[in-house]
Amino acid sequence: MDSNKKEQICKLLKGIETGDPASVSVVNEEKYIQHNPQTHEGSEGLANLFKRLSKTSPRVNIVRVFEDGDFVFAHTEYDFATRNIGFEIFRFENGQAVEHWDNIQKRYGPNSSGHSMVDGSTEVKDNELTESNRELIQSFVEDVLIHGDLKNMDVFINQNHYTEHNPHFGDNLTELCTTLSKPTDGDYSLKYKKCHRLLAEGNFVLSVCEGHTNQKLSSFFDLYRLKDGKVVEHWDTTEVIPSRSEWKNNNGKF
Repeated sequence: MDSNKKEQICKLLKGIETGDPASVSVVNEEKYIQHNPQTHEGSEGLANLFKRLSKTSPRVNIVRVFEDGDFVFAHTEYDFATRNIGFEIFRFENGQAVEHWDNIQKRYGPNSSGHSMVDGSTEVKDNELTESNRELIQSFVEDVLIHGDLKNMDVFINQNHYTEHNPHFGDNLTELCTTLSKPTDGDYSLKYKKCHRLLAEGNFVLSVCEGHTNQKLSSFFDLYRLKDGKVVEHWDTTEVIPSRSEWKNNNGKF
């Protein structure tokens, strides 16, 4: 697969750190649709924005990057005033990025199993299994996360060789199952309602979902690594979606 899109997006994201105006050439700013509800659309050119941000000495670490047709998606770590973990999705049209989604969470951890939110495998392989892996994650999200069929968790996850990177849960799935089964008004509740997008390359699949954490409308970006037809590793970010009155553009989170 042509890696040019990946290289362009890596250069774009690193432009936040370097301030290089050439990094934004991949973006068609006349068509660019911004889905981060806290970002103004078209109020400041990206080149000027990146130049301004670079003066604050930010650090951008691109941990993983993937390509799925017209989409490039990346797993990133940002260090501005605070350390954050994010997923970035870009849609390409005629060789340029024209649409963007993201999901950012403050970095926590390590979790009870000693894993951070970004460490673990980065190698993309099994490209011939991209579609079957996408289908498996679609079934997992719909059956287990949305409809709560927790008894079939082991149909989708290899519990003997599973690595969890969520800062609140360990490799043992008991904590996750307990949280998913709690009533929505519990101390810490987690409820998936709808899957908006599934992106995949080889052994990695990213799901983009909405739901609620502690009764607050939230977005869930979950990255899964699969091996031999089951999930063996998982990373995620969760972000509370601001109320519509606080949005700085009208494009919606998803």
